[in-house]
Amino acid sequence: MAEPALIGDIGGTNARFALTDLAAPSPQILEEHTFGDDRFATLREAAMRYLDQVGTRPRRATLAVASPINGDQITFTNRAWSFKRSELQRTLGLDHLQVINDFGAIAWAAPHLQGSQRSSLYGESVDTLQGPVTLIGPGTGLGVALLIGSMEHGWRVVETEGGHASFAPNDDEDREIVRWIGVRHRRVYNELLLSGNGLSRIDAALRGVQPAAVSVPQPGFRAPKEIVDAALRGDDADAKRALDRFCRIFGSVAGDVAMQHGAHTVLIAGGIVMHFLEYFRASGFMQRFLDRAEYTAYMQRMSVQVITHPNPGLLGAAVAMRQAGA
Repeated sequence: MAEPALIGDIGGTNARFALTDLAAPSPQILEEHTFGDDRFATLREAAMRYLDQVGTRPRRATLAVASPINGDQITFTNRAWSFKRSELQRTLGLDHLQVINDFGAIAWAAPHLQGSQRSSLYGESVDTLQGPVTLIGPGTGLGVALLIGSMEHGWRVVETEGGHASFAPNDDEDREIVRWIGVRHRRVYNELLLSGNGLSRIDAALRGVQPAAVSVPQPGFRAPKEIVDAALRGDDADAKRALDRFCRIFGSVAGDVAMQHGAHTVLIAGGIVMHFLEYFRASGFMQRFLDRAEYTAYMQRMSVQVITHPNPGLLGAAVAMRQAGA
């Protein structure tokens, strides 16, 4: 490898690392490895373990993290990790360390995805993206980013915390879920419904589980995977009701964000939807996305696609590094 550099995509559940060759003509993902975050007490330990495994000490790195990026101190939103950028750069022996938001990384990756790495849900599917592009997706949290520009004139990524915008219910069942979540949380925001734990909250609310105070663990929670597996088997009406409602709520929120962005294309990413993509296609997501009364025609001009690339965050970190001239 002529000019190795470290890239990482570190979320609330997994830490993914790889190398990229800055001398190559296009962004690459090499020597990829994934660690569960619970294996390490700090990001530094996880990164050092990876570098020991690959036996190289690159001088440059770009890390995409599930956190707002403000100043030197970085604190993860859904993981008990924090670090100072300057200290991490020093301990990893780097000349340059770029830290970006994890969904910002996916936005950087979007123009470099092949057509086969984007699966169409609705509207015209074109190989060449045209901004504005909304990127949104549930995983451990709910990521939202905005991509503006074009291939001809260059791209700009706007990192956001749209997952923490307040949730707007649409019908009685939505309002029932909001009331349930409101017992445990001071403010009901999108991520509390559209995430792994969000699916668990929806399921518990619809099953009539009594909400506990936020200071104590919630009894009666089912794991997201348990709910999804049961819904896909078709033998659990409660699980299917919860997953259906999750998809509908996702459609409402994604449509809201796309309207605010004036999007031409909406790209769905994140770790959850890929676990039930065919179910998602047949769900009420698109109905809720498009149903905007007199603005339905406005929504119908948009293209909605799912990113199927296995690691768009790593690809985006490699792209962002080149974009910054790191």
